[in-house]
Amino acid sequence: MPLPGRAAQVSESWIRRRFADAVADVGPSGDADVTPTLSGTPASVLVPLVRREHGLTVLLTQRTAHLADHAGQVAFPGGRAEEADSGPEATALREAEEEVGIRPEQVEILGRLSRYRTGSGFLVTPVVGIITPPLNLRLDDFEVADVFEPPLSFLMDPGNHQYESAELRGEQRQFYSMPWEGYYIWGATAGMLVGLYRFLMAESG
Repeated sequence: MPLPGRAAQVSESWIRRRFADAVADVGPSGDADVTPTLSGTPASVLVPLVRREHGLTVLLTQRTAHLADHAGQVAFPGGRAEEADSGPEATALREAEEEVGIRPEQVEILGRLSRYRTGSGFLVTPVVGIITPPLNLRLDDFEVADVFEPPLSFLMDPGNHQYESAELRGEQRQFYSMPWEGYYIWGATAGMLVGLYRFLMAESG
């Protein structure tokens, strides 16, 4: 399947074909470690691709400042798995409904990206889904301070993928960032977006 002329112009039909051609849990995913021996607290996030008149966007949240994990950071809707969840998709859909009010029946699941291990010890499965407005969002005020929707075209443009180094928790760490209109998308969220980019741009048979 030929690659699109520009990564920034990835279409919904292209995304659908890539997931249809892919095997679940296989494919490049940024800094993610996808070996079977990975350990960590199981978690899932929903990567919500929202249909808008001007093209697909990605719904992201800004977490509240008082949370114990990733306070104030930009994130996908998601969280740790619970025993009652039937799998990563169930976790992602449950958390998205709890955090921002997206109902499971609104989401068309396309597939998973490779698992991503965060520096805080979570082993995250990104679940990609298409959402058709209206969203009728209801934010969990305890966890979510804000939501915003950068264009998918911006996030899938490698020219916007910055690679930075900083001291975090006493260690020198490298991470991706994608600043957009005053929001600082970085760390695991940016890493998973780079993973989506690499997955979509990978050659397929």
